[in-house]
Amino acid sequence: MATYLQWRRFVFFDKELVKEPQGNDGAAPGAAPASGPAASKFLCLPPGITVCDSGRGSLVFGDILLIWFLPRSLQLTGFQAYKLRVTHLYQLKQHNILASVGEDEEGINPLVKIWNLEKRDGGNPLCTRIFPAIPGTEPTVVSCLTVHENLNFMAIGFTDGSVTLNKGDITRDRHSKTQILHKGNYPVTGLAFRQAGKTTHLFVVTTENVQSYIVSGKDYPRVELDTHGCGLRCSALSDPSQDLQFIVAGDECVYLYQPDERGPCFAFEGHKLIAHWFRGYLVIVSRDRKVSPKSEFTSRDSQSSDKQILNIYDLCNKFIAYSAVFEDVVDVLAEWGSLYVLTRDGRVHALQEKDTQTKLEMLFKKNLFEMAINLAKSQHLDSDGLAQIFMQYGDHLYSKGNHDGAVQQYIRTIGKLEPSYVIRKFLDAQRIHNLTAYLQTLHRQSLANADHTTLLLNCYTKLKDSSKLEEFIKTKSESEVHFDVETAIKVLRQAGYYSHALYLAENHAHHEWYLKIQLEDIKNYQEALRYIGKLPFEQAESNMKRYGKILMHHIPEQTTQLLKGLCTHYRPSLEGRGDREAPGCRANSEEFIPIFANNPRELKAFLEHMSEVQPDSPQGIYDTLLELRLQNWAHEEDPQVKEKLHAEAISLLKSGRFCDVFDKALVLCQMHNFQDGVLYLYEQGKLFQQIMHYHMQHEQYRQVIAVCERHGEQEPSLWEQALSYFARKEEDCKEYVAAVLKHIESKNLMPPLLVVQTLAHNSTATLSVIRDYLVQKLQKQSQQIAQDELRVRRYREETTRIRQEIQELKASPKIFQKTKCSICNSALELPSVHFLCGHSFHQHCFESYSESDADCPTCLPENRKVMDMIRAQEQKRDLHDQFQHQLKCSNDSFSVIADYFGRGVFNKLTLLTDPPTARLTASLEAGLQRDLLMHARRGT
Repeated sequence: MATYLQWRRFVFFDKELVKEPQGNDGAAPGAAPASGPAASKFLCLPPGITVCDSGRGSLVFGDILLIWFLPRSLQLTGFQAYKLRVTHLYQLKQHNILASVGEDEEGINPLVKIWNLEKRDGGNPLCTRIFPAIPGTEPTVVSCLTVHENLNFMAIGFTDGSVTLNKGDITRDRHSKTQILHKGNYPVTGLAFRQAGKTTHLFVVTTENVQSYIVSGKDYPRVELDTHGCGLRCSALSDPSQDLQFIVAGDECVYLYQPDERGPCFAFEGHKLIAHWFRGYLVIVSRDRKVSPKSEFTSRDSQSSDKQILNIYDLCNKFIAYSAVFEDVVDVLAEWGSLYVLTRDGRVHALQEKDTQTKLEMLFKKNLFEMAINLAKSQHLDSDGLAQIFMQYGDHLYSKGNHDGAVQQYIRTIGKLEPSYVIRKFLDAQRIHNLTAYLQTLHRQSLANADHTTLLLNCYTKLKDSSKLEEFIKTKSESEVHFDVETAIKVLRQAGYYSHALYLAENHAHHEWYLKIQLEDIKNYQEALRYIGKLPFEQAESNMKRYGKILMHHIPEQTTQLLKGLCTHYRPSLEGRGDREAPGCRANSEEFIPIFANNPRELKAFLEHMSEVQPDSPQGIYDTLLELRLQNWAHEEDPQVKEKLHAEAISLLKSGRFCDVFDKALVLCQMHNFQDGVLYLYEQGKLFQQIMHYHMQHEQYRQVIAVCERHGEQEPSLWEQALSYFARKEEDCKEYVAAVLKHIESKNLMPPLLVVQTLAHNSTATLSVIRDYLVQKLQKQSQQIAQDELRVRRYREETTRIRQEIQELKASPKIFQKTKCSICNSALELPSVHFLCGHSFHQHCFESYSESDADCPTCLPENRKVMDMIRAQEQKRDLHDQFQHQLKCSNDSFSVIADYFGRGVFNKLTLLTDPPTARLTASLEAGLQRDLLMHARRGT
């Protein structure tokens, strides 16, 4: 139970009397009073008003005969609803429907009338329904009335304790059914409908008890809520801010009820006259003099004119928003966003609520910040407005020296107030504990930046609060991290909290920072290498490139082992995060060679491992391995070991990795004077000239001859060079010269005259050296001359025969005696085709195989070859004449010769498909060949 004596009082409402409108210009109720002589008079309602209500933009009053409407324009209108008196009014808020209870005849005969205010009947509202308000056979006085906003329920309470429920469309008789819902011994003082989903409850309060009914069902179950009642007009239904609770204002306390139980109560003393709910406020009119609620039913006029107190309570925030004294309050109405208090003298007092900002400023002046916060929340002030209140409250507490309380208020401003405003205050005051609390909350809300993280960690380290530090950094999952991890690692590393920094780096996959701390700060090289070994492939590769030299310097064997795995078939260790990575990833081994600087033994082991396990390693691996082996061979003094190293180097060269790219290997062999390797690479690269020169420089005569014999077929010039080389030697080289001359003579590589000129400069080369060569050469030339003379005689005889044949063809008739076709070898039949060459054909065979009518199909291929030769000779003859002319006229004869040489003028014409007879025919005189072809004719 909360007593109102502990509640603070405020003036959150402005009070003024409503004035009459000036002329036709209507003024809103609650407007500021005009000044000067033209000020309006105060509005005065008709006398005798007994009942009131409001809704749909009007205040509704009822006197003895009439129902009055006061709209916002303050133009009062009315109509006669009953012949004797109006006793009750109920204006619906969502429909323009008015329900009234009154009397048309003397005696106890109340009538209920339903008015449709949107429709008119003779200038008055249309009355859609009239029915008597009698709970049974005995008439009784109506005490209260309520209507559901859906127009399907209407309840009427009576002084005899009964309640009737009208169910159905209340505006029509046909669809409505009236029944007695409740019977009791005490007068009914209040009714209210409450809608919760599809369930409709009806609260019934009498002078002695409170109960509720479920009227949306069939059996109308009842719940007894309390044994305390209230007087007339002392009950109301709250809005959703108080969960639509039913309010019963007794003289001792104010009770709140749910449909199934009693809620909180408030000890507001005083005799309650009116209870009303307005915008989250409970409005109560009371007087101090105790009067029994039952006396309310005796006579209204018997009430004394004691002054009455109107209090407006804020039940949520526990304060009195307004309190004022009035004389003879008739009723309190709510419309147009204000409260209106009607007094017995006909005056209307408007209570206009101050705006939220004004109310807050009033609270700020009194330093009532907690109350201001609660008020702002109940008024649904936005987050920016709340943050402003929290900041002012924090500033107030800070100025009073309450730093702990101030920081709690500043924490509530996070997200709205700039953090630097708060941080600056607590840095100046050296309140590290408070600053830590603020920064912790800032991180929990994920609103901290890198500077805030740095500051918070520095606070932890200065306080040496390891437990808080661990709690801050050791989160369960990534989603719970509310700070910049990299910044935290930097700060912890700088402060010397290496274990905490390592924890963050490992759990949040900041591999570079983890390795930096292990290698640069802790010097734990084994752990760093183990960590790299469990990383996924890409991270392991990049970190080995970055830190491989440091690790190789301190733990060379373990580092070499990791590199071997990384460059072959890397798979992270099972304890790492990448244990599910598919095997087969491998790095480029050539990129890790610089890591082995100053570690030749490990480098050799690594290179040999790569060459054995992975034969397709990059060329740089084999080049480096060759260089390493040549260095060891060059510096080795033990003959046996040197021979072994020699064999290893040769074996590597012969492994097939230097066939295509051997430039670097050749340079390495030359640098280390590894002659066997140089010669092998020369031979692999077909550099026979270099091999020859090498043996010549070392005067290795037999090797010179061996090179010529081995490679002379591929490069015949080697024999010429060998002859020149031996010709320059003054020592006796007859044996080698004879061997060279024998090969030159057999292959006809040099003209004899050039051979003689070459050997003429050697004083040791006598005639006996070349005698056999010259004799054999002269014998071959004599044989060639004899063969040429025989061929000339044969050509001359052939020419004479052909000329005779041509002459016969010109002068004598040609007799065709062929009996078979030259194509199908079948007997000739007419029609047939004969040629002067002696071939005959069936006509159909000739037409099938001939390319033209003038050419013999059998002789055509041979004749075409001859014609091609003739044309080629004619073209060359023309070119020859042109060449001779340009050569004589040009100043630069060499340029002319080079130009014609490039155009292929001096190329030898060779017909590769010519048979021996064709070559014979090609040597005939061109004129005779042309005549033979021109006189060939087709005969039939």
